[in-house]
Amino acid sequence: MPAPARPIAAAPSPRAASCHNGLSFDRFLVELKQQAVAAGVSQRALSETAPYLVYDQGIVNRDRGQRVFGQAFTEFAGRMAAAYRMQQGQAKIKTHAAAFARAEKEYGVPPAVIAAFWGLESDFGANMGNLPTLRSLVSLAYDCRRSERFAGETIAALKIIDRGDLTPDEMVGSWAGELGQTQFLPTHYFTYAVDYDGDGRRDLLRSADDVIGSTANYIATGLKWRRGEPWLQEVRVPSQPNFPWDQADLTIQLPRSKWAQLGVTYADGKALPNDELPASLLLPMGRMGPAFLAYANFAAYTEWNNSLIYSTTAGYLAARITGAAPMHRPAAPVAQLPFNELRELQQLLVRAGFNVGKVDGVMGQQSRSAVKAMQIKYGLPADSWPTAELLARMRGPRAQPLAAGAAGAAAAR
Repeated sequence: MPAPARPIAAAPSPRAASCHNGLSFDRFLVELKQQAVAAGVSQRALSETAPYLVYDQGIVNRDRGQRVFGQAFTEFAGRMAAAYRMQQGQAKIKTHAAAFARAEKEYGVPPAVIAAFWGLESDFGANMGNLPTLRSLVSLAYDCRRSERFAGETIAALKIIDRGDLTPDEMVGSWAGELGQTQFLPTHYFTYAVDYDGDGRRDLLRSADDVIGSTANYIATGLKWRRGEPWLQEVRVPSQPNFPWDQADLTIQLPRSKWAQLGVTYADGKALPNDELPASLLLPMGRMGPAFLAYANFAAYTEWNNSLIYSTTAGYLAARITGAAPMHRPAAPVAQLPFNELRELQQLLVRAGFNVGKVDGVMGQQSRSAVKAMQIKYGLPADSWPTAELLARMRGPRAQPLAAGAAGAAAAR
């Protein structure tokens, strides 16, 4: 692979030095190299990588400017878990049958689970990014926002080079430093990558076997996958008004037998097993949208990417690759608040005493828990889905802040 083009790096913004006791980037780099040596990186690796360890303000600007736009789950999943990606995943499992079988035997991770991440992260290696990884990592390490984290990632990247897996020229990926066909951060690459094709190096950019084995190792060892257990299954929830919607929460697990008693069935109407396997009812778009049972293994998905839309899509795509039917579309479009109103709702929730994390218009688990608490307070179906009705109630003159204790208790439910 030819060396990536190295544009002239812009000078660091003055504020970058503020969290490093005023150190210039060059001085910061000297200290970072000392940390790398202390962590076992050789002088040879430092010498090889020196031309790549340059600051790029453009990378920092991208990091600070990134914004996650709210998108309906059905829209995102329809695009990202499209039929062609399911078919490609099935084809990859056939093409690399030996590596997938070995990975499942050694790590207990089904081929479809690996293939779904492979497809979502890079379209099976077609889109891995084209930016020099070391330059991205060291720039983000010098910036104040996540300095310590990216200093560690930079050192891990140096260790990967030192180990002989990749050369500095080969180390090319996304702007945030992820590498390879399943987009591992360098710390995950160094810790979990395995040499599955036996060529003496762990090459997650070009070796499909290494990608399959390494991804299985990360899911099993790093994300604690439970061998032989399911991860996500579409279900049908009864529409009766007295259904306990407040139980639909990833933090609440009930035995499948209990969900069956409440009228939950498989999506095709077949009865759930009358067993004690714990599962959460997941409603990514509230009670009017698709419904899933999420099992203990679904935690691996939310750990891989804590975006609920991404993690649910990844689990759904894996199910589709195994042969599950396409999910049922809502009978009518599910109303979704626009970005500015979601942000306003988060601000009102903060005013009511809740910790929703970042007020960014993206409904993460903390925001959803707060929404549920307020739905309970106002006597609305407590399905954690932000609605215009809830927003109107919270805007109204009678919307009184919860006492701090009550807010905390409600959020913890």
